[in-house]
Amino acid sequence: MKGVGNVMEQDGIKVIGNYVAGQHCVARGTDGHQVFNPATGEVSAHVRYSTVEDVHQAICHARKAFDSWSEVPPIIRARKMNSLLALMQYNKEALAAAITTEHGKVFSDAMGEVERGIDIVEFACGIPQLLKGDFSDQVSTNMDNWTMRQPLGVVAGVTPFNFPVMVPAWMFPVAIACGNTFILKPSPTDPTPSLMIADLMQEAGFPDGVFNVVQGDKVAVDALLDHPDVQALSFVGSTPIANAVYQRGAANGKRVQALGGAKNHMVVMPDADISKAVDGLMGAAFGSAGERCMAISVAVLVADAADKVMPQLTQRAQQLRIGSGMIDDSEMGPIVTGIARQRISGYIDAGVAEGAELLVDGRDHTVPGYEGGFFLGATLFDQVTADMKIYQEEIFGPVLCCVRVDTVEQAIALINAHRFGNGVSCYTRSGGVARLFNRTIQVGMVGINVPIPVPMAWQGFGGWKKSLFGDMHAYGEEGVRFYTRQKSIMQRWPEDMADGAEFAMPVAK
Repeated sequence: MKGVGNVMEQDGIKVIGNYVAGQHCVARGTDGHQVFNPATGEVSAHVRYSTVEDVHQAICHARKAFDSWSEVPPIIRARKMNSLLALMQYNKEALAAAITTEHGKVFSDAMGEVERGIDIVEFACGIPQLLKGDFSDQVSTNMDNWTMRQPLGVVAGVTPFNFPVMVPAWMFPVAIACGNTFILKPSPTDPTPSLMIADLMQEAGFPDGVFNVVQGDKVAVDALLDHPDVQALSFVGSTPIANAVYQRGAANGKRVQALGGAKNHMVVMPDADISKAVDGLMGAAFGSAGERCMAISVAVLVADAADKVMPQLTQRAQQLRIGSGMIDDSEMGPIVTGIARQRISGYIDAGVAEGAELLVDGRDHTVPGYEGGFFLGATLFDQVTADMKIYQEEIFGPVLCCVRVDTVEQAIALINAHRFGNGVSCYTRSGGVARLFNRTIQVGMVGINVPIPVPMAWQGFGGWKKSLFGDMHAYGEEGVRFYTRQKSIMQRWPEDMADGAEFAMPVAK
């Protein structure tokens, strides 16, 4: 794999810039962002933020590239996507190492992220089938009707720090395979994987301008939302920003899907396999240090399930192996930044102040040899109630809140009352409970004895309520619909047309 094109260094620190029209280039902005190795706390790079002019330049190149790329036959676009698929598979360890170095998640988790992103690239290789329209012969005398799907133009994606490979892959493979050109605005916290993908796109033979990367902050996002040549934007992040992105994009006449925050619950029924439920809670709550939009952050323990779960859960949380993500036996790595660590610690302080029972406290956790790293230990609360801040708000860290209820109906009512509706899980042996849960829960993605029910590449990802703004989910066939628009064509020929004007509404005849 080619090395990422870092065009300059400043005081011995590499400066990370943009990728536009097949070239690495430093953004012209004076503001920027420090990139850390979260395990050590050391600065590894500096991101230069894009100006409005930088973003407009990327849009201009993407718009020019669209004219020719949209005319490339879908089968040819699919073959280039297949070349990218092979390159990503070959380089998945390098991509995963870049994720761990800048995000902090353990290497095995980073590998899983890359592989889930690769799944969507593989799905996009089927674009000739996915773009097929419908045809109706003889809808009226000597008249046929068919539909076709056509690309939008320049589209953009704004992605978060927690999945710097997988979440962009929710967007760009399907968008580009459909014939659009794409501008990615990644998180400045871990920007390197996006530039590695850009290099792989170039190596796979995609024309210059088809895939572009602009680093930046709100200035860059607003420039994408305001520019008339950007036809659609997909966003993943917090709910307040998702709402603002959706409103601004919609006001500018753009198609927008904006995925927001989450407060994912796992219901444990008394008949559940308790050992497997505890396994599920540990992995889903503390995997990736809880920095997942599908992390389980609330355990809803029904009836005497609480007395079975809590002793095991407490012991397991205390024994969690925490360390550098590049150490093989680490189960949880550091928090992504020192600021994020402080924010999460503040939530733990609030939980204690509100009266929740703190069983495992991770605030003072240190890792020998990595004293400068941004580490927190696993944190476990019991006796949490629905009016507490730690229950209502997304903590986005390794903090698990346990709520006790008497019945599955109470558990469902509790979850349905929450403003977020991203993911949910229920552990039970009862088919009746599972069916009731599946049918009545008001959440977009549901797992039965599956702790993190992230749909596969061909099914689509999306929540309900304040977890999604817009009416289409990410990737899968929903992604194809989002990145294309339908055209309906009715056709007949002069020799089959009657003479004279028709003033009545046409009907089949």
